[in-house]
Amino acid sequence: MNAIHLYNVAHWCHAKHIPVVPKLLYWTTFLVYNSSIPPSAEIGAGTRFGYGGMGVVIHAQARIGRNVVIAQQVTIGGRQGQTGVPVIEDDVYLGAGAKILGPIRIGRGAVVGANAVVVKDVPAGATVGGVPARILKQASEGADG
Repeated sequence: MNAIHLYNVAHWCHAKHIPVVPKLLYWTTFLVYNSSIPPSAEIGAGTRFGYGGMGVVIHAQARIGRNVVIAQQVTIGGRQGQTGVPVIEDDVYLGAGAKILGPIRIGRGAVVGANAVVVKDVPAGATVGGVPARILKQASEGADG
């Protein structure tokens, strides 16, 4: 059992307007995994959480693509004074402790290093790291992704 399994059931119940069950599953996830993964967040198929999703915090309006790997202690949320939340595209890897903050987009196939604080858009295929995150490696043009 993993936090993503509880999220999937809670999200399905939320989409079908089933009362109470999504909230119970949210709180179960919070108590067991110390994670905040609201049923209203959009998380694509094939997305996985490292270490069961321990300490993961996701904004209720965040959109996460397919086949994303989210390591432990990752935060995906908004920023004070700004409207909008992050959009994570498909096939992204978010390293342990990464913070993805504000109305930004993480491009397809990007890699966010451990403990990086991302406050600007990340192009597809790029590798970023640091505080604040900066591009460490850019995807080569013409490369098949």
